[in-house]
Amino acid sequence: MRTGVWLVGARGSVATTSIVGALALRAGLTGPTGCVTELPEVRGPALPAFADLVLGGHDVVATPLAKRAEELAAAGVLPGRLVAALTEELAAVERELRPAPTGGTQADRAAALVRDLTDFRERHGLARVVVVNVSATEPAPRPHPAHADPAALRAALTGPDEVLPPSSLYAYAAVTAGCPYVDFTPSTGLRLPALTALADEHRVPYAGNDGKTGETLVKSVLAPMFAMRHLAVRSWSGINLLGGGDGANLADPDANAAKVRSKQRVLGETLGYLPQGGTRIEYVEEMGDFKTAWDLVTFAGFLGTGMRLEFTWHGCDSALAAPLVLDLARLTAAAHAAGHTGPLTDLAFFFKDPLGTTTHSLADQWTRLCDLARQLHEGGADAPRR
Repeated sequence: MRTGVWLVGARGSVATTSIVGALALRAGLTGPTGCVTELPEVRGPALPAFADLVLGGHDVVATPLAKRAEELAAAGVLPGRLVAALTEELAAVERELRPAPTGGTQADRAAALVRDLTDFRERHGLARVVVVNVSATEPAPRPHPAHADPAALRAALTGPDEVLPPSSLYAYAAVTAGCPYVDFTPSTGLRLPALTALADEHRVPYAGNDGKTGETLVKSVLAPMFAMRHLAVRSWSGINLLGGGDGANLADPDANAAKVRSKQRVLGETLGYLPQGGTRIEYVEEMGDFKTAWDLVTFAGFLGTGMRLEFTWHGCDSALAAPLVLDLARLTAAAHAAGHTGPLTDLAFFFKDPLGTTTHSLADQWTRLCDLARQLHEGGADAPRR
């Protein structure tokens, strides 16, 4: 089942790490550590093999993919030996990358995106193409009347206004081209009524939002623990320090606010209330592609006895995110092949702010993911449709 994976932000750190990882797996140069789809509970015949993934994408920058891979190797994100061994393979993917369309109306740009996706699918004889957004986090867009209705949106896109933020324009193009869409960022993406209606119209599945790779991953394990033990969380404060392109982008207050909202939702929806405290994100250029999160939790037990918990998470965001990007592409492709449409709520395991569900417990999300995998592998095209 040859499957296209089209990366929006294809020359960024997460995308480059995903591409190098997919090529290395295909060549047998590395193992699938971090790939959830290679665990026994999820692995199976419904998923496209790593060898069947054909990679392409869009970006606003033109830095050669090999150069980006070399930079990440120098930063300690990628093994230099893999980059050196995959020169020809990276050059082949480079030929599949396209510049993000500019100029004209948003309707013109969307049409160009659809042409790129359709050409990619037809040129390689692909069963389907999954579009995955791994671009920079956007500020929340200003409301627009056309966001509520597909017909109004189509008309508005032909005018001079920037009706959709970039992530939503890519989502519009993806569903129009019949491609499933996955948003690994907290950007708006498909989260507009007009776009979800279009996805239903074109019968494509979609998933998101905001990949769960660090501090929020730990929160999704700890918060249910406090709730199930009937312990009262009085405060939960965290600080995130990160460098790289993502950190630089999040130095913008509006983009930062969008990210913080995504990270905080897990607490309110798991505990049933919001404790005092918040999450702060700071850009520290010196940290490069690594990030550190420190959280302090104060809580009360029996008889009101006060206690506290602290944890520190230090990780490489691209190395944590890349295998999940490949997992999501494989699972979404399998769901599309099985006839699933609409939000893939059973993929909540991968997201901070999952679409279509308020379930944030990692254990509960894991059970739902395993159930979905079993349906896909046992039922194929006859699996229950959503």
